[in-house]
Amino acid sequence: MDLLPDCRTRQVPAGIPRGVLGTWLPVYCANCGADGGMVPEEHCTFLFYLCNACAETHGHIAGTLRMPDEVFYQRLLDAQLERYGRPLTPSEWGPIEADSSHPLHTLLREGSR
Repeated sequence: MDLLPDCRTRQVPAGIPRGVLGTWLPVYCANCGADGGMVPEEHCTFLFYLCNACAETHGHIAGTLRMPDEVFYQRLLDAQLERYGRPLTPSEWGPIEADSSHPLHTLLREGSR
């Protein structure tokens, strides 16, 4: 079985932000090590990430979800504008993350796969 590497940092470096969703871990490209943003440690058990340049060079990996970050963030913004008429603040995301019946919860789960 081919296993993909987990692209989150293994140790929590000093100065990592802690917020409503907990501790945020840096993410790195599996191929070149480029910065891939951050994910909440408590809500993400695995993450494989290729930056856009590496994904274009190496192509799609069979059996994986491929959605550019820009597409995901635009879908997330569109859903917020449709439901609330504005982007949500970080403190407003906590209850949504905890409520699996909330429509935006499903969209958040898509981004963490």
